[in-house]
Amino acid sequence: MDLTGRVAVVTGAGRGLGFAYASALAAAGAAVVINDADASAAAGAVAQIGGSGGKAVAEAGAVGPASMAERLVARGVAEYGRLDVLVTNAGVLRDRMLWRMSDDEFDTVVDVHLRGTFTCVRAAVRHLREQGDGGRIIVIGSPAGQRGNVGQTNYSAAKAGIVAMARTWAMECARANITVNAVIPVAATAMTATIPAFAPHVEAWQRDRTPLPAWLRAGEGFGVPDDAAGLVVFLASAESDGITGQAIGIGGDRLSLWTHPEEAAVAFRDGGWGADDIGAAWASTLGTRT
Repeated sequence: MDLTGRVAVVTGAGRGLGFAYASALAAAGAAVVINDADASAAAGAVAQIGGSGGKAVAEAGAVGPASMAERLVARGVAEYGRLDVLVTNAGVLRDRMLWRMSDDEFDTVVDVHLRGTFTCVRAAVRHLREQGDGGRIIVIGSPAGQRGNVGQTNYSAAKAGIVAMARTWAMECARANITVNAVIPVAATAMTATIPAFAPHVEAWQRDRTPLPAWLRAGEGFGVPDDAAGLVVFLASAESDGITGQAIGIGGDRLSLWTHPEEAAVAFRDGGWGADDIGAAWASTLGTRT
């Protein structure tokens, strides 16, 4: 897919999934602003993309503050004259069981993932609306945000919130021809290397690019970062016009579409429901779906 002439900002793009997204966008012809909290990682990513013939510049800094989001948009416009695509990938982990999680651990993850996505998308959409010819917003969710995960209260909450914001923004931005979609990737990264079942395979791939086994790639939908990059390029392209408000999963050999939350079962009672009424009816009504 040809993205020549398009300009993309990718946050958290110094390594891992973010770098894979940025590299794929550049390979398709887009000019890319590489953001990362680690300035050396951002510079290294720019050097690699440039060495492969792509166009990229670095704008280092931690996302979250509105000022950082505005810097990213301004850098893209200053360097390349416009903005077309935003990919919000930046994230951190502070895993801890609920009863051990500190306020700071909760706030840090929510600030980077949830607030960082909000401020960056707000800045990008403001510019895209003024620019007047549509755009693509691609936010990054996680399976943890779709169904929860032990030890990740903060991360699961933030990722669930990101998908909820994407669905809201898709409605709000439709008239401006700005599509908003969430990508739900599953890939071998520093974050997933902490999962015991995956760790040996992630380490082997990181060490010498040992291919991931089929039970991981197909059975678990777990791949390497490059496996997820094609979806981002597709969503950034003209071919995805009309696709908006979706949560799309990608990993290994699996591509999936997540459902929108909806009522799983409904019961009615004339006059409404008291506690005793619910208790008497639960097992034969809503309780059959739990």
